[in-house]
Amino acid sequence: MEIRVLTYFLAVAREESISRAAQVLHITQPTLSRQLAQLEAEVGVRLFERGVRKIRLTPEGLLLRRRAEETLELADKTARELQEQEKQLEGTVTIGCGELGAMESVAALCTSFREKYPLVRFDLYTATADVVRERIRHGSLDIGVLLEPIAMDEFAFLRFPSPEDWVVLLRSEDPLAQYPALTAQQLEGLPLLLPHRLNVRGQLANWFGDRFSRLNIAYTGSLSTNSMLLVAAGGAYALVVAGSVPFLDPARLTVRPLSPPLRSGAVFAWRREQPQSPAVQRFIDHAKCLLGMDQA
Repeated sequence: MEIRVLTYFLAVAREESISRAAQVLHITQPTLSRQLAQLEAEVGVRLFERGVRKIRLTPEGLLLRRRAEETLELADKTARELQEQEKQLEGTVTIGCGELGAMESVAALCTSFREKYPLVRFDLYTATADVVRERIRHGSLDIGVLLEPIAMDEFAFLRFPSPEDWVVLLRSEDPLAQYPALTAQQLEGLPLLLPHRLNVRGQLANWFGDRFSRLNIAYTGSLSTNSMLLVAAGGAYALVVAGSVPFLDPARLTVRPLSPPLRSGAVFAWRREQPQSPAVQRFIDHAKCLLGMDQA
């Protein structure tokens, strides 16, 4: 399966038309149709449903689209890395990260690294730890800043020394804001917004204990920015890590810690025994020195 053919396939998937895709690709329509037919013959399944006006992907075509996008992204990344083998260190370090307090340390790390190597660029990708972990496994990300708990058997990692404290995000005028901390009993019955990640929700379930089955879980979400909007609208009380809301507007929103406290670790991780570009390897070494974290 050639990169060129995958590029043709993605163009048709985007345009939903062979004629429009052929124009975008600057090839003839018969040539493109022939390439698609050969691709379907090669994989042994139908990839397209050909309608009167549009071409739509079959379920198998949707799967191939995801894999093709990952493959082309990895191919582009590899090409960039091969071009980065120059005397002066340059290149791109791709970091997948959640909205965490640990990112304050990573921001300082990136800044100090670029002071030494100004030609190195950083590409930040924000997502949940599960998504970032998979992208590191597939090679489209170099490094992940991940909230635990998460399976780390394939990864080398550094653990950040400061844990992430779980808090309740609520409106500043809410009556519960008068309390210095909030208990599971106080949260029972309120419309809650919990993290989308199942293993993190498992950690919260342990904290709530028997009350977890009686919670009013109105929302689940991944990004604290969207959670803040729901809380500000009066629709929810969000359980988030404190470091994910560093620029909170105290006139509208506030946070209260949980009682008893609940904390999660955060790690700086990369694929174990994976060859790295010079820029990525130097950045990992930089993290080991500056952050003073123990490698696992």
